[in-house]
Order: sequence, then C-alpha cells, then structure tokens
Amino acid sequence: MMKILIKNAKAIVTCNDSDQVLFDSDILLNGKEIEAIGHDLSADGAKVIDAHKMFVYPGLINTHHHFLQAFTRSIPQLQQATLFDWLIFMYEVWTLVDPEHVYYSSLVGMSELVKYGCTTAFDHHFCFPQGVDKVLIDRQMTAAEQVGIRYHAGRSCFTLTHKDGGLPPDVLGETVDEFIKDCDRLIDTYHEYDRFGMKRVVVAPCSPFSVTDDTITEAVKLARSKKVRMHSHLAEAPDETVYMRDRHNMTSLEWAQKLGFIGPDIWYAHGICFSDDEVRILGETQTGVAHCPVSNMKTCAGFMKLPLMKKYDVPVGLAVDGYGAQDGSNLLGEIRMAYLMHRMNANHQEAPSGYECLKLATRGSARVLGRDDVGSLEVGKAADLFMIDVDRLEYAGGLLDPGAFPAVVGYNRPVEMTIINGKIVWENGVLHGIDEEAVKAKANEIAKRVYSSGVYARETARMDKKYAK
Repeated sequence: MMKILIKNAKAIVTCNDSDQVLFDSDILLNGKEIEAIGHDLSADGAKVIDAHKMFVYPGLINTHHHFLQAFTRSIPQLQQATLFDWLIFMYEVWTLVDPEHVYYSSLVGMSELVKYGCTTAFDHHFCFPQGVDKVLIDRQMTAAEQVGIRYHAGRSCFTLTHKDGGLPPDVLGETVDEFIKDCDRLIDTYHEYDRFGMKRVVVAPCSPFSVTDDTITEAVKLARSKKVRMHSHLAEAPDETVYMRDRHNMTSLEWAQKLGFIGPDIWYAHGICFSDDEVRILGETQTGVAHCPVSNMKTCAGFMKLPLMKKYDVPVGLAVDGYGAQDGSNLLGEIRMAYLMHRMNANHQEAPSGYECLKLATRGSARVLGRDDVGSLEVGKAADLFMIDVDRLEYAGGLLDPGAFPAVVGYNRPVEMTIINGKIVWENGVLHGIDEEAVKAKANEIAKRVYSSGVYARETARMDKKYAK
C-alpha cells in the first residue's frame, strides 16, 4: 500500500466531533485510510507532500447531480424558464441520450467535481430512451473508476409518461418491472457494502410527476431487501406543488408517506416546498434532504428551510444538482452560496455559519449517504481530502478562520490537490486518471451533435415562440 505523508499543513480542518482545526500539523495516509494526525510524523518510504502553504479539508461529498446534462446546459431559451417548462424542453432533447453520451458527460462532471475538492459523488440518472442499450449506469461506473472518484449511482426511471399524465415523453418511459430488474442487476454487479466502498447503487425513482405509485412501493421493497439507500426529487418547486394538488389532492410528502417512501434510508433532492410541520416529520423519521443552493436560485424555486431543518435534526447534505439547472459542478461554490443565501433569508442568529456550511458538504453529506467512513479527517477514516494554496495575494488578511474560509472568503479556482481512497487523482492542474484533452475533444463533439439536432431546433423554436415578448 502506498503511504502519503502530508507535512506541516498550515491548517487541517478536521470536521471531527470536536470541530478541531490543527495548525502546522501532519497527516499520514496508509493506503485507503488515515493512519495518524499530529506533529513531527514520519514514515519510511512514504511520498512526502509539503503543505506549509495549504489549508487541508475533508473531501467534499455531493448528494445530488445529473451528469447527463453536461451537454444540455446554458441554453439561451431556458434561462428564464420555470421548472416544468425547462423539464419539458429537456426531456425532448434527452431522447438523444445513449451510452456514449452518458460516459463522456459523466467524465466531464466527475472530473470537474474532483478539481474542486469533491471526493464522493451521487448521480441521479433517470433517462433510458426506448431502444437504447440499458448499460448507461455501467458506463458511469467505468467513468468513475477511471477518474478515481468514490461513486454512488442512482438508478432512476420514468414510469409515468405523457400519455398517462406525467411530464416525460413516452419514448423515455419504462415499465416498473424493467426498472426493478435493472436495479437488482446493478446492485448485484456493483454495490460494495464494505467500509471504504468505492461503488454503491441507490434505488432512485425520479419524481412524483414522472413515476407511478407502484414504482415507489416496488422500489422500497427491493431497496430494503438489498439493504441499499433510496432517493428521489421531492417538494422541488411550486410547479410540483400545483401538480400534486391537482393530480393527487395531497402534498408531495403526504404522497411519499402514503407509499412508505420515508425513513432514515431515504433522502430527497431540493425539499423547497415542505411545510413547517413536514420538516418536523422529516426530523422524526430521519429522512434526509440534498440542498442545492445555486439550482434553487437559478430556477426561482425558493429557499429551503435550512434553519428549521437544523432545529429538527433533519439530515441535510450539500449538492450541485444537474448541469442544466446549475451549469457547473463546483461544490466549493455551493458552500459559499449556501452561506450567503441563508444570511439573506433567515434571522442572522439562525442562519448557518460559514463553518456549518462547510460541514453540510462533509459530515452532513456523509450522513445523508449513510456513510461513517468519510466526511472528516480522523484516524481510521477514509483517505479522502483536498488541499488549497492560501499563500496568495488575494487572501492576505483573510486566513483567521480556516473552517469558515470556503464560505466566507471563497476559493474560486480548482484546488491544488485532491486525494481519494489514498490516491492522488488531481494534482497541480493534472487529472491522473484520464487524458483530459482527449476527453474534452470528444465531449465537445457530442455536445455539438446534440445542439445541431432536429430535436433541439424544434424545441428552441417552440420556446422562442412561447416566451416571445
């Protein structure tokens, strides 16, 4: 096993139970785990890294993403759209998705996350066009292995399509049986139950407006029999609230409760439109929420009730959401946005501190994903971390509080180094797992193919007409 000795770090932000910040200290990584943290450490044969200019942090953990959207982002016609208008446009364009699209969009998304200090990522892949080989999650697993990221794959689905009152087009629909059988296959093939597992599978029906009730009940049955976690969008935006009232005469959470889709092995994405009493229920059931600050602002969805969720001990993790809604994969940026948006929306004494926003992306996200082996820098935890060089002119005078630094001061560039599972995957501008130039060229080729398609031209013309002033 390779040993890595990080020497004389300017600060080590541990995010441990005591919230320790250690100065001028060392970290010894022995293979997959942290062997020691302290002063004057040594190890024969270890790779030594001089960190005297560095702040060192636990690897960030992303709890919700859609990698496939990398090639459908920053579309001019959608920059003022509401959620449902945005989705209807996107669904049509995503009928073009195939294994190559998924593989390269995943490489793009995973690589960008790693460059900005993310070491564990969850992706929610819901798009399985009819007639396309159902190896899309398999291609994501290959991409994750190449990049070197710790990966939780959400196998999602659309089982309620346009013909039956759902939003997605019929060509993206699957049967419940198809969905469950593929989830079962993926769990048996890839899910690593052991500590420090690099690949895990999540059973993840997409949303209340794109799956049938029996999809949820069968998903719960399978996931709990296999002892894996579950995920879905829920209470995402006002559009969803109106849909659920009109179709079901209940809220999204009431619908989930009716179907048994609630509990400590489940987390929801966004969680904007919960009532105060529903937030209390989330705390009582220990059901988690993925907080997506930038996406929520861009789509005008509203403010998640983060201070109230903290009061009721709701598990909350941070997330970047999909490229189409967020346009990037920078979890460091989400930390800062979470800090600022809640300063604006909450009582200043209730709003989360800068350090608490960092912990959303570390300890909080680990809790949401059901992991106790990542999220902090402690002996026996996973060797997942990132380092930033703060010896720069623009940070002069801003280094008093390393724990709050990412949120309050902000770090708006790729980090100096990212280590995952004891391996250096990003170092001084170089990705060690892939040929970045070759991937970039192929990714741009696929994006060009999407944007020059007849489907894209038809949908942009439709939106131009709808939003014409």
